[in-house]
Amino acid sequence: MLRLMAKSLRRMWAAHTISWRLKREPMVLLGLLLGLPLSLLLTSNALADIGVVDFYGREVHMAKPAERIVALAPHIVENTFTAGAGDKLVGVIHHSNYPAQAKNIEEVGDYKAWSMEAIVALQPDLILMWGSAAPMGSLDTLERLNIPVYVSEPRRLQDIAKNIRDIGVLAGRESMSETAATSLEQQLMLLTKKFQSQKKLRVFYQVWHTPLQTISGDHMISDIMRLCGAQNVFADALSLAPKIGLEAVIQRNPDAIITSGQGGEKPEWLDQWQQYPSLKAVQNKALLFIHPDHIKRPTARILLGAQVMCEQLDRLRAQTGETASFVASSNYRGAYGCFR
Repeated sequence: MLRLMAKSLRRMWAAHTISWRLKREPMVLLGLLLGLPLSLLLTSNALADIGVVDFYGREVHMAKPAERIVALAPHIVENTFTAGAGDKLVGVIHHSNYPAQAKNIEEVGDYKAWSMEAIVALQPDLILMWGSAAPMGSLDTLERLNIPVYVSEPRRLQDIAKNIRDIGVLAGRESMSETAATSLEQQLMLLTKKFQSQKKLRVFYQVWHTPLQTISGDHMISDIMRLCGAQNVFADALSLAPKIGLEAVIQRNPDAIITSGQGGEKPEWLDQWQQYPSLKAVQNKALLFIHPDHIKRPTARILLGAQVMCEQLDRLRAQTGETASFVASSNYRGAYGCFR
């Protein structure tokens, strides 16, 4: 079943690529009408143009694979390494700390305020930017440099694999990026099969404490909840990361409260919920922490965050009388242990 799902995803990707090329390359369409083999047409045309469609629906194409890449978000830097193109990065932004090699690459600012002069000085032939976090008007400014700009805006778990594949295509590392993306999809399907059918637990994900902030059902972390057989108690929120009142949390009374904070340790403010013993999460001793880099960054390491969440919630099910379904986490290490 999993193999069939993976095969179907690959077919959909191939169909999307062919459809894009047919729209952009009339010579391919003409060749098909003349009866020439599609594989020959696509291969010969690929020598003249490399292209993908980014998350804004923009066609990004290049005459040859990128050799000097500037990545303007930590998750894009990480996905570029996963795609096998980390050696082509010449510029990154602050907080690009994974993998370790990324720390040695020149910084051009942070994701909200980068230096255009520093970017230009690096003479990139491809810029990868984060759409929603970029300064207003920055895409137009970058496009005026006449350098191809790819916009990354992953919102769902499956978008991470697309981001990795796209970078691989633009950098001429299709084989490595395809292997990484396919592995990610397969492991997500394994976790989904294992946990999605479990009894739903109601979860509050706390982004921050002052002001109190959470996520809606459209956020990628809600995707992880669903994968683990859980429900976001604020899934109906209208904005992606709304600010909420304490009374709303108490009224919705979640089975568990999960947070990541900003650092690698459980934030002290998570224990402030102990002041409200009527909350199910407090009664269940389910004030849970997941490392922010493993759940907030849309990269392949999100598998680690998904695994931790699924383990934590499965232990809660066992504790509250539900059947625990998790098999020792070592069974999954071979799939993505390299991301630790």
